[in-house]
Amino acid sequence: MEITLDKELKQAKRKTAKPMLWIAIVSMIMMFAGLTSAYIVSSARQDWVSFQMPNAFYVSTLLILLSSTTFFMAKKFIRKDNRQITSILLLTTLALGIAFVVFQFIGYNQLINSGLYLTGPESRISSSLFYVISFAHLLHIIAGLVVVSVVIFNHFRFKYNSSEVLGIELGSIFWHFLDILWIALFLFFYLKG
Repeated sequence: MEITLDKELKQAKRKTAKPMLWIAIVSMIMMFAGLTSAYIVSSARQDWVSFQMPNAFYVSTLLILLSSTTFFMAKKFIRKDNRQITSILLLTTLALGIAFVVFQFIGYNQLINSGLYLTGPESRISSSLFYVISFAHLLHIIAGLVVVSVVIFNHFRFKYNSSEVLGIELGSIFWHFLDILWIALFLFFYLKG
């Protein structure tokens, strides 16, 4: 009886995991749509100052693209039961994600050195909104790094194999979403700059 109940609970989790993730993703899309809408509306202000994105954001964009590629490949290799390559790819994804965060902060420092501040008497609405939107994404990336870490932890506990990949799939969907979201934000700021 207990084994059957445990099995039914696992099946219920499997059925609800992806839809719940997609609901969370849709809510994140709505939040960023609201933030970018505020940026667009505010750009009509007379005190609006355009600026170029720091070079570090170009590097961070490349890093997050590479991290999505490594996560995608990790999922392919676990389906072939190649645990060694999967381990290397998952750890590389984590390292690239951390490097993304580092380059975001380097970019913020470059903004500050250019005289573009988040707050204060010298701040501009354009730079303040840029900080808020990109930092909101950065917080999601940090959550994504926690997800990647959990996936790695579970991988080293042998929870994934060619027939059990749900955790890696969920982690990769979320990570790829964060990648696509950053590309969209990057292009948005590049074109609005």
